[in-house]
Amino acid sequence: MSDAQTIDQAPVALGGIEKARQMLAEKPDAMVEAVAKEAGVPTRAVLELTPAEGRTLISAERFEALWQELATWGTVLFLVHTPDVVLECEGSLPVGSFGHGYYNIHGDSPIGGHIKASNCAAIYVVDRQLPSRRVCSVQFFNGAGDVMFKVFVRRDAQRALLPDQLEKFEALKTRFA
Repeated sequence: MSDAQTIDQAPVALGGIEKARQMLAEKPDAMVEAVAKEAGVPTRAVLELTPAEGRTLISAERFEALWQELATWGTVLFLVHTPDVVLECEGSLPVGSFGHGYYNIHGDSPIGGHIKASNCAAIYVVDRQLPSRRVCSVQFFNGAGDVMFKVFVRRDAQRALLPDQLEKFEALKTRFA
């Protein structure tokens, strides 16, 4: 890799990677998407610069099996982050099925719709210890290295991670890796 590294088929300029690395060194708890934007690199490239013990890669081919596991967690925080909106929705993940080129999710939950699962290139179980708290999520990335969506372990009224979801989250690191 002399000029660039790649996220699937998208080239990533090494100058941007070095800038992102420097930004994370100065502020390890920085929001990954903000670093990616400022450095001009994909979010996945920045995530891969975070400590390895805080992220576990899951093959995109495990999408459906992983989704079905997440559907057993009860109410989760589902997040979609675009340049224009950060949408957070609490609800259970309905078990879905493939049809018409999408993974279709419908049920008795505010979370529903159609996911282009074939665009999913990587899935990460992300465990970050920030100065104020631990943040645990499962993040789905497309081939360009952008986040498709994230599923977070929820918190109780005292802002502590829900123990039952945290246990299931920890199990993902070995079960799906």
